[in-house]
Amino acid sequence: MYINKAIIFGNITRDPELRALSSGMNVANFSVATNRTFKDRDGKKQEQADFHNIVVFGREADLVAQY
Repeated sequence: MYINKAIIFGNITRDPELRALSSGMNVANFSVATNRTFKDRDGKKQEQADFHNIVVFGREADLVAQY
């Protein structure tokens, strides 16, 4: 079995939305913004924001909604 892990450090852009599936399992959705700074081909400093949509299931969804 292969396991992929990603750690994202950023700012939460909206409050988590908690809902339940028909099976009774909870699902939480929220968004995180990360910023990065780089130099373009001309050597000018550029800043870019990337937005990541996060979906969490089960017990972790309850924790996200709580905190």
